[in-house]
Amino acid sequence: MRRIVTASAVAALAGSGILLSAGGASAANPTPQPGGGSAQQAPAAAPAAHHMSKVVANGGVWIRQEASTNSKRIGLLPKGMAAAPECKKIGQSVDGNRLWYKLGAGKQGWVSARYVQNLGRVPYCK
Repeated sequence: MRRIVTASAVAALAGSGILLSAGGASAANPTPQPGGGSAQQAPAAAPAAHHMSKVVANGGVWIRQEASTNSKRIGLLPKGMAAAPECKKIGQSVDGNRLWYKLGAGKQGWVSARYVQNLGRVPYCK
């Protein structure tokens, strides 16, 4: 079941353009230079890591400006929607869960962890 959920989340993100791919030159393969010398290229910078989560609340989950239900609603993620939280922090308790996720991958705002299922480890915000 977990593989199906992960595959569905990846497929949903692939369709929305959220997935990132890593690539670039390798320092192990130097670039030939005129005159017989070679220069090594620096490895490409790694893309920002995004962690996968899925909305599990029947009515979806509100995206808030801050990690509080008193904060302004700025959007709604429907049930089943894949999300890519950037990090988590302690905020207002929602049904006993004080964790909130800061959205990444082009979305701004916070969602309560009470209504989101992790599909991977999400670090604390710095």
